[in-house]
This record gives sequence, C-alpha cells and structure tokens, in this order.
Amino acid sequence: MEKELVRLSVSDFIALTNQTLEYAYPSVEIEGEVSSFKVNQNKYVFFDLKDEQGSVGCFMTVWQLRMPIEDGMKIIVTATPKLTNWGKFSLTVRALRPSGEGSLKKSFELLKAKLEKEGLFSPERKRILPPLPHHIGVISSTQAAGYADFIKIIDDRFGGLDIDVAHVQVQGEGAADQIIKAIRYFNMLEKMPEVLVLVRGGGSAEDLSTFNDEQLVREIAASRIPVLTGIGHEVDESLADLAADVRAATPSNAAQILVPDRRELIAQTRHTISALVPRMLQHIADTETEVSRIGERIGEHINRQFELRTQELAMLRRVLNELDPQKVLARGYAIVRGEAKVGTEIEVEQLTARIRAEVKHVSKK
Repeated sequence: MEKELVRLSVSDFIALTNQTLEYAYPSVEIEGEVSSFKVNQNKYVFFDLKDEQGSVGCFMTVWQLRMPIEDGMKIIVTATPKLTNWGKFSLTVRALRPSGEGSLKKSFELLKAKLEKEGLFSPERKRILPPLPHHIGVISSTQAAGYADFIKIIDDRFGGLDIDVAHVQVQGEGAADQIIKAIRYFNMLEKMPEVLVLVRGGGSAEDLSTFNDEQLVREIAASRIPVLTGIGHEVDESLADLAADVRAATPSNAAQILVPDRRELIAQTRHTISALVPRMLQHIADTETEVSRIGERIGEHINRQFELRTQELAMLRRVLNELDPQKVLARGYAIVRGEAKVGTEIEVEQLTARIRAEVKHVSKK
C-alpha cells in the first residue's frame, strides 16, 4: 500500500525543515574560505563560505564579528543551519575564528592596523604600575600552569599580598567574553585593585587568538585599573599585550615585574645604609668644623665692635667733660642768670663767688 504524502504549505515546510535542522544540528563548526564578504547598513554581515566543491551563505551581526575578515581568508564558523523564508539555505553564524597560520596572521595584522590608527596602542596612554601593590586582581584559569607559576613567584618574592582571582576560560569559544566580564567586575568594585594582571601560559597561535579579540582589546584599553599582561612566551605577541599598560614576556616575568624580591630589597637597604653612615658622619664632622669657624668669626666681630664702642664712649666722656660748667668757670668764664634789661636784677656766678647786681645799662651788639 502506497504511503500517503503529507501536503504542506511553503511556510510550514520551511518551519518543519528548520525544526529538523535545529534538532539534528543545533550547532555545527564548518571550515572554509571567505568570499563575497560585505557589511550591510553597518549592522549585518554577509559572506559565503566555500571550498573546492561547494559554497554556503552566512549571516551574522556586526557586534558578533570579533575579528576582521576578508575574502580569501580561511576561517571556522560556529553556526546553526537554516532555510530562509525565500527558500535559500544559509548559516546563522554565532562566532568565527581564523583557521591556519596564514589567516591568523592576516586577521591579526588587519585588526592591529585598525586599533593602532585609533591610538589604542599609543605610549602616551600607558600608565606606570605601582611600585609595590598590596591589592592585586588576577584574571586567569586557576588550573593553568601559567597561573601556578605566577602565584608561586609572587609568594616567593613578596608574600602577604591581597590577591583577588577571577577564574576564567583562557582559550576557545566564550573565553574572550569571560575575560571581559572579569575586567568589568574588578573595575566596578568599590575598593578596586591597584593593578590587574592577565596571565596565560604558552600555546599555539590558535590557542592564543583569544587575546586578539577586538572587544577584549578595547576593554583592556578602557580599564580604569592599570593592566599588566603575561601571555604565552616571549616570542608571542598579542593585541592584548599591545593595549596593556605593561607587557611581560611570560606569567613568571609578570610576577617579577609586579613585586620586588624581599631579599634583594633588604640587601639593597643594608648596602644603602652602610654607604650612607660614613657620609653622614663626615657631614656631621664637616658641619661641626664649619660651626666652629663661624663661632670664631662671630667672636672676632663682637670683640671689634666692643673696642669701637669703648673708643666712642671715651670720646663722648671727653666731650662731656669739656662741657662741664665747672670746667668752664675754671677757665675764667662766668655764668649770668636773669634778663638783660635795665633795672632788673641779675646773678653772676664765678668759680669762687656769686654776685647779685642791678642792670644799669644794656648795649646791643
């Protein structure tokens, strides 16, 4: 007996097909080469993903595009297959990443040039790390070897610090978003850390591509807290490193940059004190000598001033002595008291006598 066919409307068929696709392939990863890339209305991204034997259309929003792509680049998309209302099969892309060293490098250079032009890597915006931070915020995977190395060296060099850790995924899908949330969390705290440290051990270029995510790089540049990165090995350079205030070669080097070695600090302090004490003693001796010389000069000055004042006093005494009335009388002079007017009585004082007389005549000079 022939099975009865199901009759569907076009829209019902499309809906049923999408339900089947969603059930069978809720999420797929597809690798291919980008072609016909374009951005519509600065909101929507369209491109084709192709290989030697086929091609499929892809759609995503601009804000989902976390790395620059262009025609010819090989990428891997995470997407959901869908049949559109106008009967065209396409992929709704949730995320994408470069595939292969060439595409990774190309994407890196494109985004680097874009952000560099905006000034995100400018040395003028870099901040100096505090010399000895007591409150540190760490963003890393606590299960990673790089994190363990960082904490071990911090404790060995200068223990007893207040360290807050945000455990995040440091590679793969969703890693960049987790790191962004951690940065925002620390920046929203009432008592913010003095420095943020982003650490991750070595890995392949694809593993480290998380740290070339555009939104993550912008978040690092916008952080109110100075950021120190220790990502991969010395030869590895990420855009997160370029946006950070200070870049360390490795997680271990980040710990060395962040805090001094307590033993070295004590040794340097002792050396400084040892070198300073003789200089201080010599300075004290030189000061005592100078004070003694100044004292001698002050004493000499006081003596000279005393002699001058003594001479002035003697001279004044001689002048006063010469002006003594008795001395004047002894030289034959007389002192006349009274008004020089005819008929008035005057007194004439000599050395040995006082005479009272009446004025009989006054002659004018």
